[in-house]
Amino acid sequence: MGRVDKTFEWCLEKGKKIDSFGKHKGLRKIKEDIEESKRQMIKADSDLSVMDYLFKGNRTDWVASAAYYAMYHSLLAILYKFGYESQNQECTITLVEKFMKDRVISLEQEYIDIIRNVQDIENAKAIREDMQYGSKTFLEPKRCKKVMDDARKFVERVRELLEEGE
Repeated sequence: MGRVDKTFEWCLEKGKKIDSFGKHKGLRKIKEDIEESKRQMIKADSDLSVMDYLFKGNRTDWVASAAYYAMYHSLLAILYKFGYESQNQECTITLVEKFMKDRVISLEQEYIDIIRNVQDIENAKAIREDMQYGSKTFLEPKRCKKVMDDARKFVERVRELLEEGE
């Protein structure tokens, strides 16, 4: 069993445990929820709008976070379409990887690399974590534009995937 399958199983186990707030912290199989999938894409579009607003307002320290969450909400849209609920970012990304591996969806690896920060420091997650948890208040325009372009491309690709199955 490979990393994706092992992590998927771990996420399902985490999904069985309920915390004191009545929530799980993993993955749960649910009924397919096309309406929630659509709402997640609306949220992704909203995140993209916030990203643009922040950039235009020179609040570049939060651009990467908005970009990251636009991508993340689009991944949640995939999960809801196929009947899963996630309360864990790692579990969300892993399940999308499993869908790719099992040929449930035809998302290219480059999109997972963007959100996971596998390839280099220019990816959204590393920038987001640096800006969100660090003390910097400015992200260089070149890096901002890269993250913003990646987020738009990412959300649009997920939208195409979701529309293919309609």
